[in-house]
Amino acid sequence: MDNDAEKKQSGARNIIIMGVVAILVALSTTGISLAIYHNSGDIYLDRSRPGFLPDKDEIDDDANTVKLDYELEKSGVITSEILDEYLENFAIEEEKMQAYKEPFSEGVLSDASLGIEYIEAE
Repeated sequence: MDNDAEKKQSGARNIIIMGVVAILVALSTTGISLAIYHNSGDIYLDRSRPGFLPDKDEIDDDANTVKLDYELEKSGVITSEILDEYLENFAIEEEKMQAYKEPFSEGVLSDASLGIEYIEAE
């Protein structure tokens, strides 16, 4: 019985050692990757960080706003007249989509067809 108790104690010790080693390996690899990220300068290119969001003078609301030909009423009430008007406008958009000869070609996603304009940096 004494031998069984020693094996259980040894197994528990080995699991604890394995857990500690796994945590140390994870911490060291994370630290190395963050050091590389910082030293390479990529940290300064990360625009998703709160300090690197565009300044208010860099944002052009008019350029980023999509101008829609038709919008539903903001009140949320849907009447038959509003639904008819929506279906008419939907039919117009559907005709535009059906006009594409090759709907899965690269031209469909071109900048011109998507309405994307390049703004030259000053």
